[in-house]
Amino acid sequence: MRHVIALDVGGTGMKAALVGPDGELLHQDRRATGRARGPEAVVAAILDFAADLHAYGEKHYGEGAAALGLAVPGIVDEPNGIAVYAANLGWRDVPLRALLADRLGIPVALGHDVRTGSLAEGRLGAGKGADRFFFVALGTGIAGGFGLDGRVESGAHGFAGEIGHIVVRPQGAPCPCGQRGCLERYASAAAVSEAWAKATGDPGADAADCAKSVTSGDPNAVRVWREAVAALADGLVTALTLLDPRVLIIGGGLAEAGEVLFEPLREAVQTRVTFQKLPAIVPAALGDTAGCLGAGLLAQDLLTTTTPEVTP
Repeated sequence: MRHVIALDVGGTGMKAALVGPDGELLHQDRRATGRARGPEAVVAAILDFAADLHAYGEKHYGEGAAALGLAVPGIVDEPNGIAVYAANLGWRDVPLRALLADRLGIPVALGHDVRTGSLAEGRLGAGKGADRFFFVALGTGIAGGFGLDGRVESGAHGFAGEIGHIVVRPQGAPCPCGQRGCLERYASAAAVSEAWAKATGDPGADAADCAKSVTSGDPNAVRVWREAVAALADGLVTALTLLDPRVLIIGGGLAEAGEVLFEPLREAVQTRVTFQKLPAIVPAALGDTAGCLGAGLLAQDLLTTTTPEVTP
């Protein structure tokens, strides 16, 4: 059966699937990245995992995968297939596309994890049918992907969609990027967890705890949540002013709060728009499978070209 390998690499774990021609998941697997052993061990783990998935396809479906799609975090040079930098994995300038293509002998596509997840949400999930959408992932940090007619824009240098580093509070909290007042310092799951832990005096308190306390009417929780939603709305209005999406898709850990987040967020965005057209603001539909599904789409897209390249 003609199929592709989809591989999504996270900070500590990897999710993978063999995807059939109609998008069906033929086989799924997970492994640790082994990052405690260093960046070279992580690269070796990716190569070995991909090789095992290729062998599984040969054994069970009569042929190996026709292509591979790989989603990785950090800074990604997608056109050249290079994983430029990832703080949580420790690598710099790793030619992952070439390494995988040499190992497996099949065409390989490399993508940024959030943009790859955006692609899946746009084609298969909450943005399906929308010609223009903007996906925002609220996790440890905040990043996004702008979808246009079935593809996701990576930008001239691979930095498109970095909404987490829009300054929403000038001269505010310092950000590791070097600026002050970045959106992700106020509205990421990590930022809400930090603010709630400080408010409660409990270092183990997190954003999920804060959301539960909001529903019970805890005034401190309401204050922390309101400040995060206000910052997020400021960032989103900047994005929709620049991009004019038809749909705003919100995913990541913070979005798991459901209407505790979406009800005040829709209201906050609506009060901030003036001439802009208000897009639909909807939760992501694919959860933590988006990256893997998007990687599968990257691989399948390679097969639509006449003569896919095996190496950069």
